Amino acid sequence: MKTNEKLNLTMLCDFYELTMGNGYFVDGKADQICYFDVFFRNVPDGGGFAIAAGLEQVVEYIRDLHFSEDDLAYLRGRGIFDEGFLHYLENFHFTGDIYAVPEGTPVFPREPILTVRAPAIEAQLVETYILLALNHQSLIATKANRVVRAAEGRRVLEFGSRRAQGAQAAILGARAAYIGGCDGTACTISDQLYGVFAGGTMAHSWVQMFDSEYEAFKRYCELYPTNAVLLVDTYNTLKSGVPNAIRAFNEVLRPLGIRKCGIRLDSGDMTYLTKKARKMLDEAGWPECEISVSNSLDEYLIQDLLRQGAQIDMFGVGERLITAKSEPVFGGVYKLVAVERPDGTIEPKIKISENVGKITNPHFKKLYRFYGADTGKAIADYLCLHDETVNDGEDLEIFDPEATWKRKKVYNFHARELQVPVFRNGELVFQLPTLDEIRSYCREQVDTLWDEVKRFDNPHTYYVDLSQKLWEIKYRLLKDNACGEHHA
Repeated sequence: MKTNEKLNLTMLCDFYELTMGNGYFVDGKADQICYFDVFFRNVPDGGGFAIAAGLEQVVEYIRDLHFSEDDLAYLRGRGIFDEGFLHYLENFHFTGDIYAVPEGTPVFPREPILTVRAPAIEAQLVETYILLALNHQSLIATKANRVVRAAEGRRVLEFGSRRAQGAQAAILGARAAYIGGCDGTACTISDQLYGVFAGGTMAHSWVQMFDSEYEAFKRYCELYPTNAVLLVDTYNTLKSGVPNAIRAFNEVLRPLGIRKCGIRLDSGDMTYLTKKARKMLDEAGWPECEISVSNSLDEYLIQDLLRQGAQIDMFGVGERLITAKSEPVFGGVYKLVAVERPDGTIEPKIKISENVGKITNPHFKKLYRFYGADTGKAIADYLCLHDETVNDGEDLEIFDPEATWKRKKVYNFHARELQVPVFRNGELVFQLPTLDEIRSYCREQVDTLWDEVKRFDNPHTYYVDLSQKLWEIKYRLLKDNACGEHHA
């Protein structure tokens, strides 16, 4: 479902995509088939892996790709575009192929999350939106997964809408956080549009609107007896907040036979206050009452609270999640990796840089993940040419493409191809899963990673290796270009 039915996103592109498209048209390259990879170079927060998200929004965008009369009038008014190109755009739609890893997949640097095979103008035009969708949601899903893992099984809700970088960031950020493992959101429209469970309690203003804290709590329990979660830190958490909450529970909920209830803290020394509150609630006969906390939380603060023995059942995580405050850029890029000649031959292309990390992996490729047959754990990822296959019934030697002397024999393993066809010849061929299916898949796939890869600090390096054939092509291209030659 779209978050904005009226806005045509085709023009949400960098202007150079249009000037290059015009140039391709005038130069006779409009039908030149190109291959582009989307990949990222570094995991946010120095983590061991990221979570791919945003594919559903890419699908919506591709299916609706068209130029309106207003769009064409604007482009014509710029006075720099060939009239033939503008006529070409009148019936523009995507006719190419897209392959992608499913949403919720743990992914690693320099492997293709998504690959576009399409005529040059089409492939160039979709760059900005594809990157926007994948970069944003992958960033938030990755951060959410870190926060959820820090909570060690306790529930986590996304509470950041009011601090998000705009409406779309709030709505789709809640979706991405749910994929990453959050149990729900405070953002109502994300529930309406995507089914991300929206929940909430009260603000301090509710308490302040009444003559007394007790009256505010009692009335809330009367209105919402099956969802009575009371904010207890408006005045004094331990001297008035918790005692008044207990009194309201006793007078309203207990006669109804309701035991499910909760309190929330949004300020103060969370460890000390939750320990004291837990003791008070238990002694008053409310061991079922859950304690939730909020207030500028992240994975490290949650980890510290739990290590200190804080008595917390649920975390509401806001600004540091929805903005990925500690590292707010995912860094995915879109790079040309091959062109297709009229006879069907695929010619690899490479981007070279003095910064080794920016050198691309050329060619149209397959991406495999190897799992131990005995452990079910992921061993390594493997990039090979599109026409290579992996026989997991035979042993395979893999090697670090940057330090080729580091080699490892892989045996007794299962190989799974990660990218799936999404579009073929412009037609959607992928059945989009439900959001709950994506979330469950994400949890299952993260469980296949070794704990050493999941460490927050100094995680074990998970290797993305190249096949021997792909490595040879890459280094031949490096050598040829270094010598000023341009052979395939």
